[in-house]
Amino acid sequence: MPVITCFIRYELDPGQREAFRAYAQAWGRIIPRLGGRLIGYWLPWEGTNDEAWGLIGFDSLADYEAYRTRLKADPEAQANFAFAQSQRFIRREARTFCEDVQP
Repeated sequence: MPVITCFIRYELDPGQREAFRAYAQAWGRIIPRLGGRLIGYWLPWEGTNDEAWGLIGFDSLADYEAYRTRLKADPEAQANFAFAQSQRFIRREARTFCEDVQP
């Protein structure tokens, strides 16, 4: 179980749901290779149609920072970022770092 989880909330263009799906599926290959523990990506099934979420686990914020450095240098990651920018399906992205609460 990761010590911290990066919780990413996306505001999407509802008409580009499949573009976000392709973007998230690409991260499924990239994130583990670069040292993140991908918990998953989610699209809404019912209710709001303009939000999606991604969760990635790390052992520490230092591990997250090292991951971000690798991400910026990785050609496949950069291509996925460029895809999102060119298609404009992400309107807003916000990150929160959470810790697991054990009973």
